[in-house]
Amino acid sequence: MFEFYIQYEYWFAAVQLGLAMLGMGATLRVRDFAAVAKNPRGILVGITLQILAVPALAALFLWGLDLDTGVAIGLALCAAIPGGTMSNVFTFLGRGHVALSIAITGVTTVACLITTPMILTVLVSQHLPVDFVMPADQIATEIALILLLPLVLGMLCLQWFPDFAPGLSKVCIRTSVFVILLIIIGASGSGRLDLDRFGISNFMIVLMFLFTVTILSWIIPHLCKVKRPDNTAINIEVTVRNSNLGLLIKASLFPAIVGVSDPIGDNVLFTVLGYGGAALLVGVGQIYLHRYLNRNETIQYPG
Repeated sequence: MFEFYIQYEYWFAAVQLGLAMLGMGATLRVRDFAAVAKNPRGILVGITLQILAVPALAALFLWGLDLDTGVAIGLALCAAIPGGTMSNVFTFLGRGHVALSIAITGVTTVACLITTPMILTVLVSQHLPVDFVMPADQIATEIALILLLPLVLGMLCLQWFPDFAPGLSKVCIRTSVFVILLIIIGASGSGRLDLDRFGISNFMIVLMFLFTVTILSWIIPHLCKVKRPDNTAINIEVTVRNSNLGLLIKASLFPAIVGVSDPIGDNVLFTVLGYGGAALLVGVGQIYLHRYLNRNETIQYPG
């Protein structure tokens, strides 16, 4: 069973991401992106944090700490990926500006076709073996086919079949969560998620990066005088990132091979999953905090 997972790890990640993006696309309309243009400060702050500030923070971690190679690449991956579908759900539950959350997710998801390979190349080139070549073209192609194409198809489904789209979205997102569980079970069963081997100190570094991202994405919007519901959307969007894409890129960069040990790839996997799992827990805390802070605000629905 676990050998089957190792052999097809890339396709597990690809199917999971494709389903998640199809499900998210089935909740999006073009007007969701246009709705925030009337007050662009929030989306500009959110995009800047996602594309510039978080990668800069990751650079400080990579260049300021003596990190294991796999952990360094994993943190760079976490910094290079955009927000995911759960950030939109958490923003809604936290009574934040949902349309803004969706717009930031959409814009940074499209932009990551260019920004993700670029950020990875800048951040991790010194941590890779001298003969390793970053497959930027391959990463961009995978993002286009497995992330952007399902997103567009989901949006078209909502446009053409509005009654069918909500059910499709629920099925796709729930199935994608189930596939994530299969990935975790498969990786754990094959011995590739071993906390003792990964090291408590490495895991603490991952948590420290996560908490720094969370605090940064709270303080900067506040300093930029962003409205409270917009701050909620940005704070959650920047914290809860699209770990699904991180898993796909990891599987592409470090494909698992049955019977072959890959400590770097295993630590990249643990870092991405560790950040993603811990971010969901932090996101739950953000929901309750922002619900209290926004208790007198009106939820801003997309569309």
